[in-house]
Amino acid sequence: MADSNFIDYVKFCSRSGAGGAGSLHFRREKHVPKGGPDGGDGGRGGHIILKGNAQLWTLLHLKYKKHVIAESGKSGEGGRRTGADGKDIILEVPLGTVAKDAETGEKRFEITEDGQEVILTKGGRGGLGNDHFKSATNQAPHFAQPGETGIEEWIILELKLLADVGLVGFPNAGKSTLLSSISAAKPEIGDYPFTTLVPNLGVVAYRDDKSFVMADIPGIIEGAADGKGLGIRFLRHIERNSILLFLIPADADNIKKQYKILLGELEKYNPELLDKQRLLAISKSDMLDDELMTEMKNELPEGIPSVFISAVAQTNLDKLKDMIWQAIHQG
Repeated sequence: MADSNFIDYVKFCSRSGAGGAGSLHFRREKHVPKGGPDGGDGGRGGHIILKGNAQLWTLLHLKYKKHVIAESGKSGEGGRRTGADGKDIILEVPLGTVAKDAETGEKRFEITEDGQEVILTKGGRGGLGNDHFKSATNQAPHFAQPGETGIEEWIILELKLLADVGLVGFPNAGKSTLLSSISAAKPEIGDYPFTTLVPNLGVVAYRDDKSFVMADIPGIIEGAADGKGLGIRFLRHIERNSILLFLIPADADNIKKQYKILLGELEKYNPELLDKQRLLAISKSDMLDDELMTEMKNELPEGIPSVFISAVAQTNLDKLKDMIWQAIHQG
């Protein structure tokens, strides 16, 4: 997943089509010189529609669309002929895409299912032809409705990754190494902070042909919720994960303190994240002997299932998968 290809935020002007005007027309034939009104209705203006596509994982294809404009409806005609509707514009987006009003920041809706279609900007209604306005007292109405104007608005689309497990940890905690060890994902790996600049998704094979999806989110630093480091741009991806897997390296100065800092950043960003199930994995544990591991167990955070793992030495990875699977399917 190349850095430049992962786009999780786009802003564009969405303009739906105007409705066509109703027709002001009277029936005129050789033997009916004074026929009644027969003006048809105008067609509806085109909608701007978002459609979920499970094969997409980025908003890259929308990055350079600054204006999305739908077609207007055609005017009605005599003989009660309705004008054609304006053509809708369908924008395909990845699952987990949230549509917001750019002016107010208000969330409109989110796309979570493949094939799901939701109207983003509604086209204007077509005007009624004069045929609709005839009555006993006005048998020849000389007016018809104009079509409704289309809507022009600025829209923000944000992508929140859909994954079962979100990896939470400081930079260089070993998240990318773990993901590459237990899935087919090939994230960039390096022994320096912020190697991961974009979220990576990996499908993890489990027993009996079962599987779950894990997301490696770029490392959190203290102050991330306030915009420091890579900031809240990546914290939003954690919102969609069912389980949060905290990854802290065995050589950390204080595992309990690191866990509290990570928890604090998530709480500052969105307190509801603390309602999610949490697991703790102590990475890089191949550097520990049994005695040191036993000592460290007494210093781990309380109330959270934990396991010592090593992605490099392939230690306890099956046990970690079992813990994750049980957590996902609890209750």
